[in-house]
Amino acid sequence: LLDLNFHFNLMSNNIIEIEKLVKLISKLPGLGPKSAKRITLKLINNREDLIKPLSRTLAEVYKNVVRCMECGNFKSKDRECDCNQKKFDKICVVENIADMWVIENTGIYKGYYHILGGTLSSIENKNVDSLLISALIKRVKNDSINEIILATSATVEGQTTAHYIQDSLKDSNVKISKLAQGLPVGGEIEFLDDGTLFSAFKNRTGIS
Repeated sequence: LLDLNFHFNLMSNNIIEIEKLVKLISKLPGLGPKSAKRITLKLINNREDLIKPLSRTLAEVYKNVVRCMECGNFKSKDRECDCNQKKFDKICVVENIADMWVIENTGIYKGYYHILGGTLSSIENKNVDSLLISALIKRVKNDSINEIILATSATVEGQTTAHYIQDSLKDSNVKISKLAQGLPVGGEIEFLDDGTLFSAFKNRTGIS
């Protein structure tokens, strides 16, 4: 059997478009140069079934999917975000979309989400407003919210952000709680199993 690198070099023949594609794919989470080359080979060998629909879908996502500046979730540019439906009375605050997806998969929580887009210490070159904390305060005031669940990670950055949000909401009447038992110190929401998240939500505690 030919070595993958040899086979790939034989096939690509220093074609700049292929080299650029490999570099782009290798930037995706969990993918290194070897995996990127395998994916590139698969794409090229199935250009009609994969490359054409993939390129079309990527173009549509780039054109039509935007970030809601009220809740931080993804939304279609031409449709109203679900956060405007006024169905729930509580908001779960998370750091990123991946955290929200993990929590949703457990089925333990039914309510709104507020995706910050990072933590205070991870936005060195950004304005604090990029975390949508001001938008969260506005939602609490305007949407009859009774509880805010702080589901930031148990890292120094996540807890610092949670304390900042708590302080920002100190003049409101909203109940503020945080995830409790089962959430390990230093743990990140995205990598927790369903059982751990279930325990953390069920045993969440109020913040005085």
